[in-house]
Amino acid sequence: MLIGVAREQLDGENRTALIPANVQKLVRAGAEVLIEAGSGLGAGYADAEYEAAGARISADRRDVLSRADLVLRLHKPSIDEVAMLKRGAIHVSYLDPFNEAALIDAFATAGVSSISMEMIPRTTRSQKMDALSSQANLAGYVMVLMATTRLPRILPMMMTPAGTLKPAHVFVIGAGVAGLQAIATARRLGAVVTATDVRAA
Repeated sequence: MLIGVAREQLDGENRTALIPANVQKLVRAGAEVLIEAGSGLGAGYADAEYEAAGARISADRRDVLSRADLVLRLHKPSIDEVAMLKRGAIHVSYLDPFNEAALIDAFATAGVSSISMEMIPRTTRSQKMDALSSQANLAGYVMVLMATTRLPRILPMMMTPAGTLKPAHVFVIGAGVAGLQAIATARRLGAVVTATDVRAA
């Protein structure tokens, strides 16, 4: 099986679908891995690291997409990219299938199976493939850090010889995966945290 990883095209996207450590595991399991050049740069992985792990690098996006039996990426492809995929291939990414009817039709027309990562049920059996929870967890953490840099005050209570700074009050709306991580992060940073959610406690 040839696994292809296409470089993400979205501006500001630094994540990649496959890191060198996982390439090594796939190669050991007997798969071939073809990575589009520069796919891991935003995440801190040079092409040489992928090659050292056993992957081949291609500078040609069409080459990666047209040869792969399994395509891994984060974001949905364009309809033009779907046309590049070979018949019988499998494409795995976030797809937003309920709002992307034309894209899903393009997959069907091309004879390509697609797996939408956000549609994988959140169960114990599929926990290792729960991409939404892992990304939401990171989002909750990062959002608190970003909000903290924009506050006109600090989060924790601080007592100094010149006086006492009271702790900031943080209000988190929603106690899902991202919200729970935001609550935990804000508390660890010393804020007084209140949260609300539409679900009963």
